[in-house]
Amino acid sequence: MVSWKELVLLVLSSVCFAGGGIFMKLSEGASRVLPTLAFLALFLVGAVVLAIAMRRGELGVMYIAVLGLEAALTLVFSIAFFHESFSSTRVLAVVLILAGVALLRW
Repeated sequence: MVSWKELVLLVLSSVCFAGGGIFMKLSEGASRVLPTLAFLALFLVGAVVLAIAMRRGELGVMYIAVLGLEAALTLVFSIAFFHESFSSTRVLAVVLILAGVALLRW
């Protein structure tokens, strides 16, 4: 069972990775210095936070849980910040990913 502290760390890690994705897009192929530094820093922080959360948890469950939550957050961020398309297919894909994560814990 994942403790509330581990859950908070998993969510924080996912937010860092998804936020890093925003800056990765803004970096225009790592050609802009500040967005590039921002995405690298967020990815590093996300990885360190995930490593801390994984001290007691199972790698397969925790890592994939972060990826699933990151996918959901990235979809929301891409729609909110970049006005990318919102379709039922994309929502279904994220729901399937999250269902897969839930099945790992079952």
